[in-house]
Amino acid sequence: MKRVVITGMGAISPIGNNVESMWASMLEGRHGIGEITHFDATPFKVKLAAEVKNFDPQAVLGGNEFKRYDRFIQFALAAADEAVADSGILGTVSEERLGVYIGSGVGGSGTTYQETDKLLQKGPRWISPFLVPMMIGNMASGLAAIRYQAKGVNLPVVTACATASHSIGEAYRAIRHGYADAVIAGGSEAAINPISVAGFTSCMALTQTTDPDRASIPFDLERSGFVMGEGAGVLILEEYERARERGARIYAEIVGYGNTCDAYHMTAPDPDAAGGSRAIVQALSESVGDGFRKMYINAHGTSTPLNDKCETLAIKSALGQRAYQDVVISSTKSMTGHMLGAAGAVEAIAAVSVLIEGQAPPTIGYQVADPDCDLDYVPNMARKVDVDVSISLSLGFGGHNACLAFVRV
Repeated sequence: MKRVVITGMGAISPIGNNVESMWASMLEGRHGIGEITHFDATPFKVKLAAEVKNFDPQAVLGGNEFKRYDRFIQFALAAADEAVADSGILGTVSEERLGVYIGSGVGGSGTTYQETDKLLQKGPRWISPFLVPMMIGNMASGLAAIRYQAKGVNLPVVTACATASHSIGEAYRAIRHGYADAVIAGGSEAAINPISVAGFTSCMALTQTTDPDRASIPFDLERSGFVMGEGAGVLILEEYERARERGARIYAEIVGYGNTCDAYHMTAPDPDAAGGSRAIVQALSESVGDGFRKMYINAHGTSTPLNDKCETLAIKSALGQRAYQDVVISSTKSMTGHMLGAAGAVEAIAAVSVLIEGQAPPTIGYQVADPDCDLDYVPNMARKVDVDVSISLSLGFGGHNACLAFVRV
């Protein structure tokens, strides 16, 4: 079994359009939530979202090709460009041994909405010839492969809110088992559009509060649903020995990956939290087991009543009494909102950054304690921590659970 390390990271988020600015916002406890500006939300019950700001796809991607890309593809390529440059991977690995695993939970829903409106208003002749490649969820992965001439393994995962975590986990396994030397892995999402917001509102997933400071409040008793976010996160995974030999900067090592399913309900988590708990146990059993001293968990922490309660139970079921004594937890969704298919990658970056920087970002907006959520959620202020293992947990619609475990090298 080969060891797998992270040698590059990139991000586009509601709180920063690169990893450095995003991480600084997390430590400062600044959220990116505000009134929806992407469309007129006057007739909508939901008024808030966590939008990416000041993103110029032409400045980032160059040329005019970006006009043929849905926003989720633009985000993915921008984050991938940062991660690839950060890693220095290009030119050091053969094209056939470089892979891309970039997924999206929703894909090009913005393009689908716009073109459907065009169809209804003007007729089929007005539909863009780029509709299909703009809307299908695999295109971020495919276009990234073209951009970097990555001709190896390519697998755009789709597991709703767990998409990016599963993308990273499957990329980890591909390298670990020798199918690739390096993989560009992560997730991207751009679903702040009328059809997606209306759909998530109808299934009662989104908060309807109008106060940005009390909108995304994971583990708080008054939480009432998640805030939709957007953006992308990409990591460069690489086989350890080749990374060390080429002198790459190594951020952390991936040492475990858990992948389970609740097999319970389309949108609700299993109340006994067994699937999430098993994902944690699987990730740790591949690596540190119960031999850790102190752990950081970047929680899925969506700010929905059921998720936060069940996730807390999953952590306690997996770790027992140590969940109270040796674990610090935070939900960075309190700042980024829920970035859906991109969430797991951005949160993996946060989990890795805790190992590097020795600081845990806070769960902001936390005011009212919930008896069912009784662990240490690092409320409101970042905290210095000395952890020897950091994990990121993602729990998606359809019962998909993913857990990634990281340690210092």
